Amino acid sequence: MTRILVVDDEPQILRALRINLRARGYDVQVADTGAAALKVAASHPPDMVVLDLGLPDLDGVDVIRGLRGWTTVPIIVLSGRAGSEDKVSALDAGADDYVTKPFGVDELLARIRAVTRRLATPADTIATQASTLRVGRHVVNLADRVVTRDDGVEVRLTPTQWGVLEKLLRNPGKLISQRQLLNDVWGPEYQNETNYLRQYMAQLRRKLEDNPARPQHLITEPGMGYRYRP
Repeated sequence: MTRILVVDDEPQILRALRINLRARGYDVQVADTGAAALKVAASHPPDMVVLDLGLPDLDGVDVIRGLRGWTTVPIIVLSGRAGSEDKVSALDAGADDYVTKPFGVDELLARIRAVTRRLATPADTIATQASTLRVGRHVVNLADRVVTRDDGVEVRLTPTQWGVLEKLLRNPGKLISQRQLLNDVWGPEYQNETNYLRQYMAQLRRKLEDNPARPQHLITEPGMGYRYRP
């Protein structure tokens, strides 16, 4: 049974999430402060953390850093802070996803299920599955770096386009921050060049999405980053 630690200082949210998650078979722990969250996580390590940033004692970003000091457990931020700086700070500190309050329980549950599926799939299986993936009407072979349409026509990608696409496809469903993409594809000196990402994502969508204006697979999370939706 997946154990989820929910950290929030609003009693009604803790209660609602405890009820909804337990009803769906999750083992739920709760904490209403950052210090309590770190203590619970150390004594009863969770499989996942759902964390509010606005805690009464510690900033949620500091809690993320504290957890990342010893665990790689997935962290989904659940916060009323809608500013892009707050989102980027949380993602750069090590959060895996970000849901803005007010939120729909169904949306949060979908994010949790996506993370749970990744937890349940062994790393070697993920690597095998990820060698060939679909993006709409295209088959992407990451091992051979070949993209082929269903009609057999090969789609050419530049090395940089491959770098962006592979990072997303190797992490299906996971939110990849802008800074992480820029660092991994271009290098640490380019972490503020978000215009690069906009240009390259637009190019990839024109080549791979049926309707580039309404992408179904290469998704932008405004102010945060990008994700590949299988």
